[in-house]
Amino acid sequence: MFMKSKASSISSAFLLIYSCLILPITYHFVMNEMSILLEWNIILVSSCTMTMNIILDTVSLSFSNVVCLISGCVMLFSSSYMANDPFLKRFIWLVMLFVMSMNLLVFIPSLPALLLGWDGLGIVSFALVIYYQNMKSLGAGLLTILANRIGDVMILISIAIMVLQGHWIILIMWDPYLLSWLTFTILIAAMTKSAQIPFSAWLPAAMAAPTPVSALVHSSTLATVGVSLSTRFSSLSSKTNMFQPVLLFISVLTLLMAGIVANHENDLKKIAALSTLGQLGMMMMALGMNMMSLSLFHLYAHALFKALLVLCTGMIILNGARWQDTRSVGLVFMQAPLTITSMNIANLPLCEAPFLSSFYAKDLILGTSLTSPTRMVMNVLIFTSTGMSVAYTLRLSFCSLWTNMKNYPMHMKVEKDDFINTSTSILAIPALVAGAFTQSSFLKFSPPPFIMPMSHKMLTHLVIIGGLFMGYILWEADFTPKKMNETKFFLATKWFLAPISSQPLTKSSMDRSTNMMKSIDQGWLEILGGQGSFKPTSNQVAKNDQFQIKTTNLITFNIFIMSMLILLSMKF
Repeated sequence: MFMKSKASSISSAFLLIYSCLILPITYHFVMNEMSILLEWNIILVSSCTMTMNIILDTVSLSFSNVVCLISGCVMLFSSSYMANDPFLKRFIWLVMLFVMSMNLLVFIPSLPALLLGWDGLGIVSFALVIYYQNMKSLGAGLLTILANRIGDVMILISIAIMVLQGHWIILIMWDPYLLSWLTFTILIAAMTKSAQIPFSAWLPAAMAAPTPVSALVHSSTLATVGVSLSTRFSSLSSKTNMFQPVLLFISVLTLLMAGIVANHENDLKKIAALSTLGQLGMMMMALGMNMMSLSLFHLYAHALFKALLVLCTGMIILNGARWQDTRSVGLVFMQAPLTITSMNIANLPLCEAPFLSSFYAKDLILGTSLTSPTRMVMNVLIFTSTGMSVAYTLRLSFCSLWTNMKNYPMHMKVEKDDFINTSTSILAIPALVAGAFTQSSFLKFSPPPFIMPMSHKMLTHLVIIGGLFMGYILWEADFTPKKMNETKFFLATKWFLAPISSQPLTKSSMDRSTNMMKSIDQGWLEILGGQGSFKPTSNQVAKNDQFQIKTTNLITFNIFIMSMLILLSMKF
């Protein structure tokens, strides 16, 4: 398969081989708690040393391993999904630049050098979101890049703050006043990349990219950069009093919003995007409760099954006449059993099904939230959001397994592509067993064991059962779309975040530019410039034309008279 003459197959083989080679090194670093920091002094400017740092530790190596494993499977999937694309090589180069930027960001702990990967992700993600070159993709790409530019500005401000320290290594900050401002800028930067409220609108909009890109963005690359940044600098940020309470409040609100909106969404890809948004809220919530290792553990587990979920969703859309509406999909299991089996393997960890990859991290996060010193309201919102995630996951299973067939009767889905079957099978294995095999390495860094009452332990399972009933009640199996009302519009626009994130900013700038154009370009500048000089010039030109016409006629008449006189004089 890998020997076929396709650039995507070659790049997939390279990424998968790299992931397999780095796996034992990662395990060695995790078990021995090793950390290696390589530093290169580039230049000294005004007693401030510019350095290039590369760190090899548990976080960087494990993150790179997961990113390259998922990227290899995605590139293998692209060999079939993008086979008819005339610009396949361009797509492959963009995806490889995307993966390289993510690896740069993971391995670099210094803020100025971190900009290489940070801005690389922003630029390449914009090029990938607008890949299909239509107005919808352009709008989604502009929303994505403008929302992420806020985080870029915050990183630049944090670099400027670091200059006052005389170095750019954030891990050795010593000024408590600068530390507060630095924590604030990093918090805003992490919120923009991880799409936390109020920057949540760009993540579902980024689904305008091709499905393989969406699998990367929503699993292990762009959307998880904020979690990675917060994890890397969590030991420093936790020294600020307001960092963890603010992060906890925003992440729980994002988790609740994503769960509510996903239960009223009918687009397959947007449901996957909203589930990503909810799980990012869960990771940031763990960071807000000072559970760095559990947040990282959940990030890896989520990356593996979410990439599988998006790829299976793309396969359903590809074989279903490009339909993305859940109300137009039904009984897919009878036609594509392998795809739907893989999709439900990815769906079950969202429901916190026992002994799957996400169960070991998510159950500990929810259990620790009951024992942490948080408000009762926060715990209620957390468990309500967990029930919501179970409900919209059940909706996906309903539309793919048990509802009646709603597509064309002559249309039949086939599963004969080796590239797609191999990529989904490779991702399905870690989605099943990764949690059980990696929990020992991550739990050694988590909070110490504690004993919970049976009522608290059973609360999670009761919430899951309640979520199943909620999903059954909220399921709308009608093919005909319902009439839009105020409540559905409120939910469809992510609590008005989508219009607030785009329309006010663009409307104010467009109104200002229109007024300036009318007052300057079409106003006094025309009077003093083009139109003002045209009128007197045109009058002078008209008079000159009339004078020249009269003069020409007079000269012609004189020539005629003189010619006649000369002829007469010659005759006589």
